[in-house]
Amino acid sequence: MNADISFEFFPPNTAEGEAKLRLVRQELAQVAPEFFSVTFGAGGANRDKTFSTVAEIAAEGHAVVPHIAGYGSTSATIRELLGRYRSLGIRRLVVLRGDLPSAWGVRHAGEFRFAADLVAFVRKETGDWFHIEVAGYPETHPQASSPRADLEAFVAKVRAGANSAITQYFFNTDAYFRFRDEVAGMGLAVPIVAGIMPITNFVQLARFSDTCGTEIPRWLRLRLADYGDDQGSIRQLGHEVVARMCQQLLAGGAPGLHFYTLNRAAPTLALVDSLSLPGHSRP
Repeated sequence: MNADISFEFFPPNTAEGEAKLRLVRQELAQVAPEFFSVTFGAGGANRDKTFSTVAEIAAEGHAVVPHIAGYGSTSATIRELLGRYRSLGIRRLVVLRGDLPSAWGVRHAGEFRFAADLVAFVRKETGDWFHIEVAGYPETHPQASSPRADLEAFVAKVRAGANSAITQYFFNTDAYFRFRDEVAGMGLAVPIVAGIMPITNFVQLARFSDTCGTEIPRWLRLRLADYGDDQGSIRQLGHEVVARMCQQLLAGGAPGLHFYTLNRAAPTLALVDSLSLPGHSRP
C-alpha cells in the first residue's frame, strides 16, 4: 500500500518542551513524512509560538505546514502572517475557522466567522502560492446544526479554494468512507486524508473525544476504562485497534494518514512501522 503520511505538533510553551520536540522531530523524520504541521491556539493565542516553531522546523530543512485560524483574527493580522510565512518559503497551510477562548464573547470573533471566508481571503491575497488544507469531520462537527449543514460547510471551503482536507480523528472507518463518498457525490474531487490519533491514555483520549465530537466505540471505551491504571494494556490495545483501522483505511483508498502525535514520537512510529509503507521505513 502506498500512502503519504504527515505528523502534527502543537507549539511548546516551555524551553524544555521545545527541546523535547526537537528530539521528537528527529525521530519522526526517519520515516520521511510528507510534512510536519503546527497547530494554532484558540483565538490566535499561540500565533507567535506557532510561527517560531514553524520557522525552526523550516530552518532544519523539513517541509512544514502552519495552521492559521479565522476566529479572533482580522484581515490585517492574517495578511501580515501570510507575508511572514511566504518569506520563509512556506507553500502549504492548514486553514481553519478555529475556536474562541471560552472567556471571549462573540464580539471578539474577528472578521472570519467561517473557514470558507478565510480560505477565500488567502486565495485573494496570495493566489496559488499556498496549497490549502481544510478540516473535514466524518462524524459531523459538534457545533454543526445537522450532518447536511456540516457537509455543505465543507463543500463551501473547497469551492472557496481549498486543495485537500485532513479529517478530525475518528475510530469508525465507515464514517470516513461515507464522508468521502458524500463529498464525491457533491461533484468534488478533493483528496481527504484520514486523521489518526494514537491511543496511549484513556482519560486524556475520552476528554479530547467528548470535546471534539469523536465517538469512541462502546466496546472500546469499556475495555479501555476496564484497564484502569494499566497503561501498558491500554497502549497495547490502542495500538492494535488503530493499526488495524489504518490498514482498512489504506486498503479502502484513503490517500494518506495524518497523525496527531501530541508531541510524542514512539506511539506514532510504532503505528507507521506496523504498516510497512513503501518509502516510510526507518533506516
